[in-house]
Amino acid sequence: MAEHTDLVGHLEAVFEADSIEEIWGLHVRKMAEYGFDRLLYGFTKFRTANSFGSEDDLLMLSNHDPTYIDEFVRSGLYLHAPMVRWAVENVGPGSWRMIHEIVKSGMMTSTEQKILELNQRYGVVAGYSISFRDLSLRAKGAIGLCARPGMTQEDVEVVWARHGREITIINDVTHLRIASMPFASSRRALTPRQREVLEWVADGKTMQDIAQIMGLTPATVEKHLRLAREALDVETTAQAVLKASFQNQIFIIPH
Repeated sequence: MAEHTDLVGHLEAVFEADSIEEIWGLHVRKMAEYGFDRLLYGFTKFRTANSFGSEDDLLMLSNHDPTYIDEFVRSGLYLHAPMVRWAVENVGPGSWRMIHEIVKSGMMTSTEQKILELNQRYGVVAGYSISFRDLSLRAKGAIGLCARPGMTQEDVEVVWARHGREITIINDVTHLRIASMPFASSRRALTPRQREVLEWVADGKTMQDIAQIMGLTPATVEKHLRLAREALDVETTAQAVLKASFQNQIFIIPH
């Protein structure tokens, strides 16, 4: 396990990072110092009572093998994973020892058995999950910290006993920074003009007001609003303003 670098210096770098990609790179390297060399992070602001919302609205980051992500995430298997269900219902860190206890109980479902076999095939056998406390009832973020090959759950528990509090704080800060960044996919990211017209709408300006402020015709303003609604996959401009705000795509300081 690598020697731990300066914690304050790392957190400063996270706060100063300009993009989700930069934040994620810092986090991957930092967690590897504790023995967690594969991470799977998920965050949504559009959770419903029965789902995490549209897949297009789910931000997922990982450095796992892409084939593992295909089989575990894109297939939808992750929705039935015990630690994912645990993360939905809890806040804070949770040991993967829970999975071992489910196996010992003999109460695994056929789907859970399939997930267990998949994880064993890819060496995803020991670790911790952290479920984050979010400000909105519809928001949910969590991360799975997978221990490097060769580490047992007992080894992980030793690491957690020594460093669990700092690992949790690092993950909490990283989640808060990622959640504050624009995270729409490139296919659905707003253009600068679309962001600007939505911001003026949010400020209560009329179509005529916006046209005068931006030096455009009302028809051109409406065109930008229509394209913004299409990009955000909503029906009304009010919905577009709300969704763009949730995704941190408007009222942001450009870097």
